[in-house]
Amino acid sequence: MDCVVTGGNVKVLAKAILSLSRIGDELYVEPQDDGLALRSVNSSRSAYGCFLFAPLFFTRYIIPNGQDFRCKMAIKSVQAVFRSLASLEKTVEKCHIELDKKKNRLTFTLHCKHGLLKTHNLSFQDSESLQAVFDKESYANVFRAQPRLLADTVVHFPSSLDEVTMSVNDDRMWFRNHVDDEAELSKAMQTELCLASDEFDHFAVRAHNSVTFCLKELRGLLVFAESANLPISIYFDEPGSPVVLSVTDSVLEGNFVLATLADDSHQRKDNTRRAQTPPPPPPDDFMNDDIDSYLIAMDTSMAPGPSSAGPPTPPLAKSTYSKQPVAAYHRTRIHSEEEEEEEKDETDNSDQPPNKKFCSLFFGSVLPPTSQMSTQPVTNQEVLASDSEDDTQAE
Repeated sequence: MDCVVTGGNVKVLAKAILSLSRIGDELYVEPQDDGLALRSVNSSRSAYGCFLFAPLFFTRYIIPNGQDFRCKMAIKSVQAVFRSLASLEKTVEKCHIELDKKKNRLTFTLHCKHGLLKTHNLSFQDSESLQAVFDKESYANVFRAQPRLLADTVVHFPSSLDEVTMSVNDDRMWFRNHVDDEAELSKAMQTELCLASDEFDHFAVRAHNSVTFCLKELRGLLVFAESANLPISIYFDEPGSPVVLSVTDSVLEGNFVLATLADDSHQRKDNTRRAQTPPPPPPDDFMNDDIDSYLIAMDTSMAPGPSSAGPPTPPLAKSTYSKQPVAAYHRTRIHSEEEEEEEKDETDNSDQPPNKKFCSLFFGSVLPPTSQMSTQPVTNQEVLASDSEDDTQAE
């Protein structure tokens, strides 16, 4: 393999390697008949990036016939070759990439001004071909925008943000930070930006969907697109299907394939609905009722609850995603309200019967076994009342 890159294309090559470094730690090099392919993939195989430089991109592009050469190397070692990207275009006249079979090294030689040469001999390992399978023409939604539009959009999100959600309809696109279902929405800062369709060079929507993907890889491709002044095309279909980010020129093509989260909109809507459900009404005070009503309430609390098909008990508004069991939730309410009854028959809509141990703890020895509740009177505890005036006079 013998390649020579000259002029401003040296900086384009360096920016492509920098963008791939946002995806993985290894750079896969594969010279092909249709150009030089540089690829990278992350450790979890959820993000893939590839740049294909056509032979016309190089001043000289020679590969041996009948010999397949593929290798991988640490991407940081390749980045070290192209240091000081700001001054690279001014100081480097051409870059010579050559395979040294004797030393088993891939040599990068930078020809700088004033006859200065910088040679880097990088070791490599043989590797298999790395290729992601995708078809951009089969996606339902296709967009193309200038890199400055997307760069001005993602700049509003903090650098620590991992994932972003992209939603579309017939004439709008939204970007917002992704919040996990376990997090409390009241404590999370939410940022959302809206882009109109006339801000895009191409805006075609056939399915109104939302997809969530990593923001780091998008930032990496924007670095390259802004440097090369190339528009970015976005292809996506439905949640769970990968998003494809693409840049295309007459002498190069770049594709980033990013995994997306599965559809969790139904669960999110259910959580939002539960968060907006008002708290249950305060329990009735049984201390003001007579003993008959008190015993009727005890008997009602031991009756089997509704079937599992009934609606679930709405949680407290403060605990949007609380996973506390129903019995534990009632027990907490009872300890905080020592002299109040917890539930009433017409407001009890839990999906399972109350915990019997909880009922026994609440009512003490007044509560008989369940089998005797409907047939035997309560005799385990005496009910004492103050003497009335008539009883006192009779004595």
